[in-house]
Amino acid sequence: MVQILGVPFFSKDLHAAVQQVINSCEAGNLPKNYCISASGAHGLVEAHKNPSFKSTLNQFYLNLPDGMPAVWVGRLKGAKEMRRCYGPDFFMEIMKASASLPIKHFLCGGKEGVANMLKINCAQRFGNNQVVGTYCPPFRTMTDAEMEELAHTITQSKANIVWIGMSCPKQEQFAFRLAKFTKTHFIVAVGAAFDFHTDQVKQAPKWMQNAGLEWFFRLLMEPKRLFRRYFEIVPTFIWLNIKEFVDFYILKKKDS
Repeated sequence: MVQILGVPFFSKDLHAAVQQVINSCEAGNLPKNYCISASGAHGLVEAHKNPSFKSTLNQFYLNLPDGMPAVWVGRLKGAKEMRRCYGPDFFMEIMKASASLPIKHFLCGGKEGVANMLKINCAQRFGNNQVVGTYCPPFRTMTDAEMEELAHTITQSKANIVWIGMSCPKQEQFAFRLAKFTKTHFIVAVGAAFDFHTDQVKQAPKWMQNAGLEWFFRLLMEPKRLFRRYFEIVPTFIWLNIKEFVDFYILKKKDS
């Protein structure tokens, strides 16, 4: 793990993250309700603004570096093996890797009908027929009774992995809350993976993803919705990390 703005991030690559989850499910351990988030600059800026959300992320089993900026910061801090663990790719690779294994999945998120579409695409695109349930949560905050009912459905389905497809920080808060009610192995927040893998939203070209410009591509696709978000997140993320590095080197110089 490597600390980025006070949040521990997974410091290896996508393959290692996939294998860690698959191996844990195959080991037959009792359900632990481990929470995983595919997060990056957006999540870190939200954590900086909201100490409660930061505390939530610090209790997650894994925080995967969803974007290249988090990876670059991690490498500067010595995590040389750190690679991007993009949420949609993490979802896809686990679906492929578990297609012939007795690992069951539950899809929770998206607009009405998206989770069902994703279930179909998991079978058609990834050869995985082990999706045992879907659920489209309301846009409002769910009551405890509603969460308990959903949790009971998930537990009864015997799903090993519950996938949460919402926006940050709502998805992480939802996953953390759900973990208090259900019995499963992993609850994984993967952001726009549901929309990408059902062709609801177009993904950025790989060269833009690798250059850390996916935010810019998404801004061009949805300027009205994302303008305010990204023009706060990008400069704030850069400033916070510069400040952290400066503070670190000042403290190091004082100690030497």
